[in-house]
Amino acid sequence: MENKTVFEELPPEKLHWRLEPEAIPFMTTDDCDPCAEIIGQERALKAIQTGLDIKSLGYNIFITGMVGTGRTTTIKQLLEKLEKEEKTPDDILYVNNFKNPDEPTLIMLSSGQGRLFKDALDNLIEMLRVNIPELLKSKYYTDKREGIIEAQQAKQKEILRGFEEEAARQGFSVIQVQMGLFVKPDLVPVVEDRPVSFRELEPMVKEKKLAQKDLDGLKKKYEELTAKLEGIFEKLREIDEETRTLLKSWDAEAITPIIKAGVTGIRERFSQSPIADYLTHIEENLIGNIELFKTQKKDEREDKNKELGDAFLEYRVNLLVDNSEVKGAPVVMETNPSYINLFGTIESSVTRLGVWQTDFTKIKPGSFLKANGGYLVINALDALIEPGVWATLKRTLRHEIFEIQNYLSLYLISTTRLKPQSIKCNVKVVMIGDAYVYNLLYFQDEDFKKIFKIKAEFDFEMNKDERTIRDYARFIKKICDEDGLLPMDKGGIAALIEYGTRIAGRQKKVSTRFHVLADVIRESSYWAKIDGKKVIGRENVEKAVLERFERVSLLEDKVQEMIEEGTILIDTEGREVGQVNGLSVYDMGQFSFGKPTRITAKTAVGRAGVINIEREADMSGPTHNKGVLILGGYMRGKYAQRKPFSLSASIAFEQSYSGVEGDSASSTEVYAILSSLSRLPLRQDIAVTGSINQKGEIQPIGGVNEKIEGFFDVCRAKGLTGNQGVVIPYQNIQNLMLRQDVVQAVAEGKFHIYPIKSIDEGMNILTGIEAGAAGEQGTFEKGTVNFLVDQELDRLAASWKDFAGPADKET
Repeated sequence: MENKTVFEELPPEKLHWRLEPEAIPFMTTDDCDPCAEIIGQERALKAIQTGLDIKSLGYNIFITGMVGTGRTTTIKQLLEKLEKEEKTPDDILYVNNFKNPDEPTLIMLSSGQGRLFKDALDNLIEMLRVNIPELLKSKYYTDKREGIIEAQQAKQKEILRGFEEEAARQGFSVIQVQMGLFVKPDLVPVVEDRPVSFRELEPMVKEKKLAQKDLDGLKKKYEELTAKLEGIFEKLREIDEETRTLLKSWDAEAITPIIKAGVTGIRERFSQSPIADYLTHIEENLIGNIELFKTQKKDEREDKNKELGDAFLEYRVNLLVDNSEVKGAPVVMETNPSYINLFGTIESSVTRLGVWQTDFTKIKPGSFLKANGGYLVINALDALIEPGVWATLKRTLRHEIFEIQNYLSLYLISTTRLKPQSIKCNVKVVMIGDAYVYNLLYFQDEDFKKIFKIKAEFDFEMNKDERTIRDYARFIKKICDEDGLLPMDKGGIAALIEYGTRIAGRQKKVSTRFHVLADVIRESSYWAKIDGKKVIGRENVEKAVLERFERVSLLEDKVQEMIEEGTILIDTEGREVGQVNGLSVYDMGQFSFGKPTRITAKTAVGRAGVINIEREADMSGPTHNKGVLILGGYMRGKYAQRKPFSLSASIAFEQSYSGVEGDSASSTEVYAILSSLSRLPLRQDIAVTGSINQKGEIQPIGGVNEKIEGFFDVCRAKGLTGNQGVVIPYQNIQNLMLRQDVVQAVAEGKFHIYPIKSIDEGMNILTGIEAGAAGEQGTFEKGTVNFLVDQELDRLAASWKDFAGPADKET
């Protein structure tokens, strides 16, 4: 039955929303103020502000949204306002724990006090290093010291003199005997006024010069005197020990006032309890280690310190976080949240003996500590992929206690271990990521929902109204001012807003992906300067957009080239049975483009139903598989109510080698199957897109602009006949933002856009024959498409009944 229906065709004005320059209240962007606020993200701003205002545990913020929607810029602006209003956090210091050096002591001081305390202790040590050696060289000190030494030596000499006199009375003399490297006092007999060893006395006895009785007497006296000499030596040693004690007491008496005075001065300036206790320990330790100041001369000591380290290291202060120059709450944007960058570490060094060593001065802070009392902003994905970061971040936020660890110890690498005193932390963490990462953490990590209670979603589009137009103009002004670009006139502003509408994908919306729009502004200024213009016009914006796509459209050009050469088979004229032009979108990430794809169907008697060749070849995605199952349900519901569905139909995307996904071709596949069943040829100058439901209704699809433009490019390359066009879902009219060359071709009657709501409407257009509605008995009007399809299915059912086996017949 010949189709007499007049198909609805979209007029040019519905194919592209165009902003009239008169709607823009500025001649150029120089006439407006630059925007300082975030545009189009009221919902996200409200959520972020709530998270920032609530200081309770767990109210950290996770920001989701597409790249370029202003996530990072927004949080920076909000935090910059807050940081100046809030209290500046305390300085964080670590000092030596004199009782347990492996557990450094934490000291928290008011902002700026940490630097003063560190300088005060450094000045104290430097003062002692200068003043104590000077005191040790003073006449006051040396006279008293020498007096002590001389008095003690006089005691020793008196004892020795008394012993020597007694030895002389007994006929002995005290001599010094060399014993290897040492000299030892000994006694020798005196015979005839000269010292004679016992070895020499033996021959004298034989020669009768000395009586044996006298020799024996001398030996006995020798033993007695030797015993006394040992006692004398013990007394001398006691005097030596007494001398050292007296000298040490004198040192303490002379030097302690200097130490006490220096420490007292610091104690008066810093009266906090932890510092008072620490200064007491320092005072006691310094007084007990006076030898540090007197072992070497200053230059020699400095040279040795350079070689072996700071001799006064244990009296130093490790100023971990210095907030002296911070005004209000700190805001830290950590762009590289590795474990060390985020949480710090305890550094180690290797001695000459190959031993790892560390101390409290090697404790290093990370961004988390620097943000204590303020805000830390990190990228969610970066934090998740860095080893150890997520587990440590969760634990710290959950307990609000931070412990610095040696990063190497996490991997069981043995080093000298320190356990610094833990820090009570108060950090508001803002993580920036996408919805996928958020959902992954929310459903897979039980702790996540407890520590990130605020979700702020950034929209990729916003409503289009007069305020939006003004905001866009002010945004353009901001970019022009920041980058020193040319101003943009009304035409340019209108073109940019139209491009924003194209990105958003709906005529009533504009995009909030401002990083893309900012790049277009910069490139538009570039092309305007090349053209010698002083303002950016519509043609410059359109040029910039075109150039952006041409830079990355090599693959599109290659596909187009293969179609034009006939390598990829696409017909744009004539009619074919079981063959229709579907439309596909190739998403390359940076851009996407559409191109037609030949879809074919073959039908035969059988019970296999609809065979998806892509699925059989493992080249079909789940959404495409679902679309094929839905079209099978549609056909059974419409044509198999009075008979078995005895059909085996195969459908294929011809010359498809990289897989198929999506259901936007499900209506196209139905047209190919119906054409094969009815033997009615389909127009090849029409391309089709649209998904279906089981009721045969056409549903909207994505990428409608790219698909239409892709088929238009092919038709133009092969020659526009005036009959070519595209069938689209009716609901996609609101998404149309076609290129001007396509709109112009439609205006001239060279190309056509047909919106439809059902499969029957599509078959009317593709075959030129009425689809035909079902009657009360479920039959269709003779000569219609559906009648021919139903008639063929009757034949297939009868054929199956005639040739099928007994078991199948019973079924």
